[in-house]
Amino acid sequence: MTPEQIRALDWNKGDGLLPAVIQHAVTGAVLMLGFMNRQALTATVDAGRVVFYSRRRQALWLKGETSGHFLNLVGIAPDCDNDTLLVQALPAGPVCHVGTPTCFIDVPPTDAERLAFLADLERVIAQRIAERPEGSYTARLVVQGQKRMAQKVGEEGLEVALAAAGGEDKEVISESADLLYHLLLLLKSRNLSLKHVVDELASRHGGHTPT
Repeated sequence: MTPEQIRALDWNKGDGLLPAVIQHAVTGAVLMLGFMNRQALTATVDAGRVVFYSRRRQALWLKGETSGHFLNLVGIAPDCDNDTLLVQALPAGPVCHVGTPTCFIDVPPTDAERLAFLADLERVIAQRIAERPEGSYTARLVVQGQKRMAQKVGEEGLEVALAAAGGEDKEVISESADLLYHLLLLLKSRNLSLKHVVDELASRHGGHTPT
């Protein structure tokens, strides 16, 4: 946010404080709720880490200053009334003081959060490609080259088709998981990602997420 955008926020409604909803920038999960005054918001933007205003201590509070579990800033946006902030961040460890990923402990993960595991898998695949650790199946396929990876995608696609034609649901799920992994690997080996595929699908549906 720019200084002009910060000044434009409705600081009077909450006596100088705005509620800040913290959202995981990848999974979309709601992580916690805090409060910010002008100084906390400015410090957040400047530092690239989320800073709150502690109402109990009446002082600025850098999230993670004691635990090391910082909230690394990705983006900030106000709501339609300019009196609430949505802060997208990447947590460096558990968010809640009780050691859980979110302060909303009893809320089950959404479908979007479960699908976000694919982004984690992409990062693991990228790490294996870069480091090529000994004994890694991913690293071995990378060494064998893109033709071998493409062949594996074809083989796994056939396995999915065969399972769907005469197997049980659990077989279809298992073979589909194998196919998806090998497809992610092939994409990453070409410096592509699942996001490019999703963007293509969305563009075919008028820019909307396909249903």
